Amino acid sequence: MEQMRILSVNTGQAEPLQVGGEAQLTGINKRPARSSVHVSELGLADDAICDSDHHGGPDQAVYVYSANDYVWWSQALNREIPYGTFGDNLTIAEFPDDLNAGDRLLVGDLILEATAPRIPCRTLAAKMQDSSFGLRFREAERPGVYFRVLNAGDVAAGDPVTLVEMPGESVSMLEIFRAWYQLQPPPALLQRIMAAPVAERAQAKFSAQLKAAESAGLKDS
Repeated sequence: MEQMRILSVNTGQAEPLQVGGEAQLTGINKRPARSSVHVSELGLADDAICDSDHHGGPDQAVYVYSANDYVWWSQALNREIPYGTFGDNLTIAEFPDDLNAGDRLLVGDLILEATAPRIPCRTLAAKMQDSSFGLRFREAERPGVYFRVLNAGDVAAGDPVTLVEMPGESVSMLEIFRAWYQLQPPPALLQRIMAAPVAERAQAKFSAQLKAAESAGLKDS
């Protein structure tokens, strides 16, 4: 198997996009950088985050998408889907199909830690000009992964990437992605999610569900 490497480093400026009939500013329109880009704890330099309630922040500072999944989408949609289309900051070749929360990527001095899968939103559907794309993205189960930055560094297209798996028990990105859509995920799964280093927004959602399950006396069958 070939080593993972960055194929594209993508950043976006705040630009208007029609979302639900309204013009909203968004940074989803990522374009490949022509040179190296510095990555700090809040993400890539000069990369716009317009909806800070749902995007960005220390726990979701960098969004990574698989180059193999771009190939899959290009075939599924019968048109070329350029890197950065889904708002990914880093497009990586040979990126694993699934990661566990806490798994790390090393790129030179940069150290990233996996925290959450990407949950599709109306902005992505608007970018794809397809109101049903959120459902299609969910069904494809190719969400990409958000990372927190444990050590800052510079990245550029062509950089090799090393995966360091988290030791011990964790929870996978696909488990979190599937649980996100369940009205009441199994308490045991919620406990595993809460014990893992997942993003703060996901922690808040699943913590509320776990408290509700405990209050209702629910147990795994």
